[in-house]
Amino acid sequence: LNIVACWFFPLQVLNEKKLQEVDSLWKEFETPEKANKIVKLKHFEKFQDTTEALAASTALVEGKLSKNLKKILKKIVAKDAHEQLAVADAKLGGVIKDKLNLSCIHSPMVTELMRGIRSQIEGLITGLPSREMAAMCLGLAHSLSRYKLKFSPDKVDTMIIQAISLLDDLDKELNNYIMRCREWYGWHFPELGKIITDNLTYCKCVRKVGDRSNFASSDVSDILPEEIEEDVKAAAEISMGTEVSEEDINNIIHLCDQVIEISEYRTQLYDYLKNRMMAIAPNLTVMVGELVGARLIAHAGSLLNLAKHPASTVQLLGAEKALFRALKTKRDTPKFGLIYHASLVGQTNAKNKGKISRMLAAKTALTIRYDALGENTSAEMGAENRLKVETRLRLLEERGIRRISGTGKALAKTDKYQNKSEVKVFDPSGDSTLPVVSKKRKIQEVEEQDTEVPVKAKKFKAEMKEGTAVEDDEPVKKKKKKKNKEKQAEEEEVLNEELATNPTVEVR
Repeated sequence: LNIVACWFFPLQVLNEKKLQEVDSLWKEFETPEKANKIVKLKHFEKFQDTTEALAASTALVEGKLSKNLKKILKKIVAKDAHEQLAVADAKLGGVIKDKLNLSCIHSPMVTELMRGIRSQIEGLITGLPSREMAAMCLGLAHSLSRYKLKFSPDKVDTMIIQAISLLDDLDKELNNYIMRCREWYGWHFPELGKIITDNLTYCKCVRKVGDRSNFASSDVSDILPEEIEEDVKAAAEISMGTEVSEEDINNIIHLCDQVIEISEYRTQLYDYLKNRMMAIAPNLTVMVGELVGARLIAHAGSLLNLAKHPASTVQLLGAEKALFRALKTKRDTPKFGLIYHASLVGQTNAKNKGKISRMLAAKTALTIRYDALGENTSAEMGAENRLKVETRLRLLEERGIRRISGTGKALAKTDKYQNKSEVKVFDPSGDSTLPVVSKKRKIQEVEEQDTEVPVKAKKFKAEMKEGTAVEDDEPVKKKKKKKNKEKQAEEEEVLNEELATNPTVEVR
């Protein structure tokens, strides 16, 4: 069974023995005469138009049984129910077998047979010019391609790739032109470059005035503010630049015209890119912005190719050289590529950039697949995911990171953040180790301290010298004290006896 351009045509095998030799089967289809000896046309069914042929082709590609094919097979079943049907698609053969109870065969022999039939299709179907057949095949191929790609003028990402590439080229050219213009006119009026920092304003001012001597009589209030205009006119009177001819000024003015035109076209191109991104990938645009989203699409080749990438690849797109260099040298791999220029990553501190870029890449991968494969064109999903990333960013900055249970089954709960600020007062008592004394002291106290210090020192020295002697004399002194006490006691007894005998004795 075959389908070409606008017909179904089943073919019957005449010599099955030759089909057993699969490797040499191609020799039987070298010429139309040999091919007619192997197979012959059994039925011919024509489609009414290209739409019907496209429906039948798409059904075959998807492995489904169309209405026209079902009618043809019923006719074959009624005539030759005992014969087998050779099919090139095993899935389609299974559907035919289930619905029509017709035995189907699929093998390498069938694949070679189909290849031979396609090579000699003009000789097997007679009465049709080759030009018409080629035109019909081309028309059906285009229709089938459009159906597969689901072609839509609003979903053409090629325009985005070209627009972002042109935008980058315009930026490079503008930088070169502006640098040349400033350097060229700087020989004539070098002070103007320091006063006017904006490039477009600089070029407009030069184009309007020309020679620096015309600044005094020119009115540039529509280009410059009043303060800057006064500074420019004052600097023009005392400028140290060289004199140039009118031809030089005309060439500089022509260069300024080019800069202004390219700047205006760049603004227009940026608006066009912004509108196309919102039409093709609205959720991606909400997540990372139109410039970063367009660069991701251009780097991947198309929106569909970008949707096939995992989140880890989206995170590192644009940093391939750094990644492979890190893997080769066994160093830390990069944490972000083109996604680094997204606003969410830019407003994060350096410590949390890796975490935010990883989470942003995961959410961006979801939005890319939704934009590429989904039918809805709203940007609600992108807004929800951006809100989640912003909430996560806020939690990281406040150090209130949510805790997830060890099993992972429970839902992640975010604790309410409470700022506990403790005011600590500085204790000045720890600054000095001196005792707290009044600053004003009496003269007498100072004099007493001066006299007491050397005496103590002398005593201390004497004790240090006589330390050993004192220790040795201690038991001797104790013995002397006991003898003195005994003498005093004896003298008292003697006095008492004398008083008792002679009361007139004088006591010394």
